Amino acid sequence: MSTPPRWPLRVGLVGYGFAGRIFHAPLIAATPGLELVAVCSGQRDAVLRDWPQVTVTTTPETLFTLPDLDMVVIATPNATHADLAITALRAGLHVVVDKPFTITLEQARMVAQVAREQGRFLSVFQNRRWDSDFLGIRNLITTGQVGRVTELESRMDRFRPQVRERWRETDEAGGGLWFDLGPHMADQALQLFGLPDLVQASLARQRDNARGDDWAQVLLTYGERRVSLHCSLLSASVHALSCMGHVARS
Repeated sequence: MSTPPRWPLRVGLVGYGFAGRIFHAPLIAATPGLELVAVCSGQRDAVLRDWPQVTVTTTPETLFTLPDLDMVVIATPNATHADLAITALRAGLHVVVDKPFTITLEQARMVAQVAREQGRFLSVFQNRRWDSDFLGIRNLITTGQVGRVTELESRMDRFRPQVRERWRETDEAGGGLWFDLGPHMADQALQLFGLPDLVQASLARQRDNARGDDWAQVLLTYGERRVSLHCSLLSASVHALSCMGHVARS
């Protein structure tokens, strides 16, 4: 007879930068059945100021070996996702990885294989699936209220002409705007239309002294349907998210 799952699940968070601090820690704490018990970060004082009840470790390996831990959420720089996920899975933990899941398809397949071997739950954090505007568009399409969709344009544009000193804006593996915002737009397109027949992409560095891509245009082809995904850091007219579609009435 299998042992029933513990309730609530005791969760450790690896990384306390923007994603860990703004998204993951508050959502873990607010979700019934989850309890934030540990955080791995070099910002010990900041973590304890926000979450005085948690254990703080300075290395992921130390967090993974904490007693009675059930699950970890990985919110670290993109290039570290695969190795940390594999290490956590082999430590017997369930794992949720912030987007992008990994930076190569080969890494993704490797992590998934380890999860199967260990019999552990593995998932990717994709919070933009629950944006109200996206849910509204999906409802209109799936219920047929807008007819046959022939073209959809999705944009996530910002105006940040100054290059910041942070890993997300570098040319290191997993850096750049497309790795930051592209997973959201690509995931939404896949939710709406499934896998495309063809993908064409153009990336650019348009800001002065930019090290990583800060502009991207990706075209997904579904037969005669076209889905355009666009993001920029030099758009003076800022769109948190806008989706515009062309429809053909059947």
